[in-house]
Amino acid sequence: MKTTWSKARTILLAMVGVGCGLLLVGRVWAHCDSMSGPVVTAAKAALDKGDLTPALKWVKKEHEAEVRAVFQKTQAVRTKGPDAKELADRSFLETLVRIHRAGEGEPYTGLKDEPVEPIVSLADQALVTGSADEMLKKVTAHVTEGIRERFAKAVEARKHAEESVEAGREFVEAYVQYMHYVEGIHNAVMGAGAHAGDGAGSPASHAGH
Repeated sequence: MKTTWSKARTILLAMVGVGCGLLLVGRVWAHCDSMSGPVVTAAKAALDKGDLTPALKWVKKEHEAEVRAVFQKTQAVRTKGPDAKELADRSFLETLVRIHRAGEGEPYTGLKDEPVEPIVSLADQALVTGSADEMLKKVTAHVTEGIRERFAKAVEARKHAEESVEAGREFVEAYVQYMHYVEGIHNAVMGAGAHAGDGAGSPASHAGH
């Protein structure tokens, strides 16, 4: 199981690093800003239980006092009626996500209502089920498809590369896209391998030609 999770983490990080044509471009770790993401889910659980414990794991120790203070104020305001409760809850959700993002060194740009990327949902679900098999199947299939598509275009363009300057340029464009894609995956995998143990126990650690 340890080997399987290591493979899953490496491939996921590779997909993040490619940055061109992958499922996760620009949104991989931003699901912590989502209303359906794990930070907001933990915040809602804390509010429902009146116990901050489920939410504290998402903030660093040095930020705990601030979160506790906001939580106490939120609990007090929630008793003043439905409208006050709604506003107080929203404020607490935003505060927790903002502080979590700051702990990652990332900016907070507000809570997002858009759906979480399918691959991110799969990654979360894998943790719930204890099996990475379905996630690995989807991720590896996507990476394989991406390589094959760019490889096929480069091979076909290469056949006609010397026929004219325009054909040569078309080959170069296909070649660059193919090589950047493959190199991006390779570089991300090698980088992940060098830091495979970094932050393994912390939910806040995410991570040219």
